[in-house]
Amino acid sequence: MKLSELFKQGKFVITCEAGPPKGIEITGLIDELESLRSKVDAFNVTDLQSSVLRVGSMATCRLLREKDFEPIMQLTCRDRNRLGLQSDVLSAAVLGIENLLCLTGDHPKLGDHPDAMPVFDLDSVQLLSAVKGLMDGKDMAGNDLEGRPPEFCLGAAVNPGADPLEPQIMKMEKKIDAGAEFFQTQAVYEVDKFAVFCQKIKHLKAPVMAGLVLLKSPAMAKFMNANVAGIHIPDEIIDELAAVPKEKRVEKSLQISTRLIKQLKGLCQGVHIMSLGWERHVPTLLALAGL
Repeated sequence: MKLSELFKQGKFVITCEAGPPKGIEITGLIDELESLRSKVDAFNVTDLQSSVLRVGSMATCRLLREKDFEPIMQLTCRDRNRLGLQSDVLSAAVLGIENLLCLTGDHPKLGDHPDAMPVFDLDSVQLLSAVKGLMDGKDMAGNDLEGRPPEFCLGAAVNPGADPLEPQIMKMEKKIDAGAEFFQTQAVYEVDKFAVFCQKIKHLKAPVMAGLVLLKSPAMAKFMNANVAGIHIPDEIIDELAAVPKEKRVEKSLQISTRLIKQLKGLCQGVHIMSLGWERHVPTLLALAGL
């Protein structure tokens, strides 16, 4: 089911990130997601996340479809030119994938193949426009597609923690004009700042899903503060994690995430959980959060 249908129904949409493995043994990932069946609306399958070689998003999405999970296929501009991107979009439609998240993508120098040549023929706005064109029956060169066109719900990313915020909002407007139907945010830990962001984009009337990374340790939180643009985890949250022994970290992390979800729920239309290997704890989190 397209996510746009769930938003129209007024549902608070829950998605969870699914990172394909670095190798062909994919049954482990699918087994991990089984505990989330009927608890999560869709699984957002990463496209070579952090520029690290992994199984492709499209193949993983198809396998999830075969298991009756709803996938969201991430598509980045980093590794393909406009021919390859448009071909992958058509291929995704053939495989029954209905949700796309269009991203620019991390630079290869950040990953495990730093000598790889980046492509970036298109950016995320242009990619959205290209997909919308295919949905209207034409490719980027203006040629007609044969038969019926593909149909997708298109998503895009936004960083509500950016400073200044105005360029992010301007880009949101461009993405909506290009075809974006919903937005997924960078991880949110400062609810007051997120509330300001939501107020400033109220005129856009676009569903927003707040991102949330499950924090595993104070060191992880400090690393994210130092290395992930647009994320700031307040000292009080880091201190809260540091105040408990290691064997209590999972419990404390879930308490923090539960609190954040409850505070965010009235501000946005959904939450995107990035569990980073903690998929087994997501059912507990959702129960604690009343979802």
